[in-house]
Amino acid sequence: MKKSVLEFLEETAVSYPDRCVYSDPERTYTFAEAVRTARAIGSRVGSLRAPGRPVAVFMEKSASMAVAILGVLYGGCCYCPIDVSMPEERIRTILSVLDPAAVIAETDSRDLTKLFSPACPVWDFAGLSGTPEDAELLAHIRDSRRETDPLYILFTSGSTGIPKGVMGCHRMILNNLRWLAKEFPYEPEDVLGSQVPFHFVISLHDIFVPLRFGCSTYIIPQEYFSSPARLVNCLNDRHVTSVFWVPSALTVVARLNGFDTQLPAFLRYIFFIGEVMPVRYLNYWRRHLPDARYVNMYGSTETHVSMFYELFRDFRDEERLPLGQACENVRALILDEGGRPVPPGSEAEGELCIGGAALSLGYYKDPEKTKDRFIFLKTASTESERFYRTGDIASYDADGNIVYHGREDFQIKRMGYRIELGEIEAAASAVPEISECVCVYNEEKQMILMLYTSAEKIDSRTISGRISERIPRYMMPNRYIRLEQMPRNENGKADRRGLKETYARSEKK
Repeated sequence: MKKSVLEFLEETAVSYPDRCVYSDPERTYTFAEAVRTARAIGSRVGSLRAPGRPVAVFMEKSASMAVAILGVLYGGCCYCPIDVSMPEERIRTILSVLDPAAVIAETDSRDLTKLFSPACPVWDFAGLSGTPEDAELLAHIRDSRRETDPLYILFTSGSTGIPKGVMGCHRMILNNLRWLAKEFPYEPEDVLGSQVPFHFVISLHDIFVPLRFGCSTYIIPQEYFSSPARLVNCLNDRHVTSVFWVPSALTVVARLNGFDTQLPAFLRYIFFIGEVMPVRYLNYWRRHLPDARYVNMYGSTETHVSMFYELFRDFRDEERLPLGQACENVRALILDEGGRPVPPGSEAEGELCIGGAALSLGYYKDPEKTKDRFIFLKTASTESERFYRTGDIASYDADGNIVYHGREDFQIKRMGYRIELGEIEAAASAVPEISECVCVYNEEKQMILMLYTSAEKIDSRTISGRISERIPRYMMPNRYIRLEQMPRNENGKADRRGLKETYARSEKK
């Protein structure tokens, strides 16, 4: 039984040393080159003697960044990708929680002296790649490795304004790769077209699938996703056979009639995850590419891919796709308000909980939040089992599939990102002129509305500029609405429900 994703890498590198594993418009790595470079990086990381500690990878998304991630794993540490385009304040907040053992960066990409502690070593990727390999050290690290060792820390939006670091382990990816081999086996000739940033959980698929199957991942330039013609050209030029994208990346192709001039000639797997996929846009894809396999995936940073539903029938434009069934070695339960499992066949709604091999280790340096969201439940097959409370409301359909109904809190899924509206509000509260604010979400139009009161006059452009220094672009509100007075509910709190019903509904007109 394998204990590390690197075991897949090394087996595949023996079989296909000269085959491409990662590429982008500037650089290509064969399996042999990736192993050689990653082991060099791992030798430097391992010299820190800091097993399990995080190493921040502060690079533009690229083939080299993927190899740097493998190098961190060789060194016995877990990797934390940091988006170089984020506001500096958010980066500092993440780093204050992370306290990395080291940083791997492209030192000419940004002034790093203002971001990282002087006590934290910052290594340039190019120079690090030439580190002499320490085979004895790497062997010692390998011998001590367990499948529950930390693999990554990915930061997600936090309701208090402090991002949460989710810590995943090797077991999650190993189980997912074994499941894929049974349900959706890749061939060495397959090419994955990577869309999401490496700090997003979907990227785990793009990074680690090639290690198991000997296929390759091509990193598609982000600007191509706003130009369907260029995107389709890229898919064909690179012979891309599989995509695992957020629905918004698929919908933009459909909305702009991207298949009018040419079709992706090689696609056979089309996976999507991260938010509700509008069926009318999916039907556009299915009409033009009827022979591809379409799979609605479900998961989160805390559970990676935990459920799936493959489309074997047509869906009407107004229908909603099921989340489907749990993946192998994963358990999915729906709990009613009393904390009791809802039996399949019942139409009752409840909170979806995920258990089994897909579970992460919890929130980094936050045992209270971990205890709150990761709970132990008694099931029919075991006395007590660990589950993650997703906060998603779901039920069973007539076929036994789990169906998503919405969120129980103020967390939303937009453009593939999971966002806490409270984090946007926390950023806005730092603007001196704003007295109070509430954010609501129009799911149909994927619009975030910020409603606020202010003692002094302040325009929306100024507000936007101020909060853009604290939150990333994908969290930015679409509209700013000034209120004379914030409405209250019977408890004296801001009437969020009433505001959403009033203002989110008005945006449909």
